[in-house]
Amino acid sequence: MADSGAPSPAVTEKPLGMRKNGKQWHAPRSAFRPGSGLTTYEKRTKERAAQAMMKAKEKELKDEKEAERQRRITALKDKRAAKEEKERYEKMAEKMHKKRVERLKRKEKRNKLINS
Repeated sequence: MADSGAPSPAVTEKPLGMRKNGKQWHAPRSAFRPGSGLTTYEKRTKERAAQAMMKAKEKELKDEKEAERQRRITALKDKRAAKEEKERYEKMAEKMHKKRVERLKRKEKRNKLINS
């Protein structure tokens, strides 16, 4: 009957008392065990393989995004260049005869093909 009323000694924690350095406001810490965090070689290799796969996937996604961005940039540059050329020919057409402008267009296209 005496055991039922009192808590067992294994369950209750004993008070730690005063700390030696006097800093009672700090949380108590456990001892440093350098070997406690070691993992097995198999586990490390699996983690490295998973990291490598994840990095490869991220790189693939990043490359796809960059390729799409470059495609948009080149399309925009081509569109602007075509617009500039069209405006230039229109400006020339105001000054010159229509057939001469057509001749100059053909000549410039031939030069572009030769240079590229």
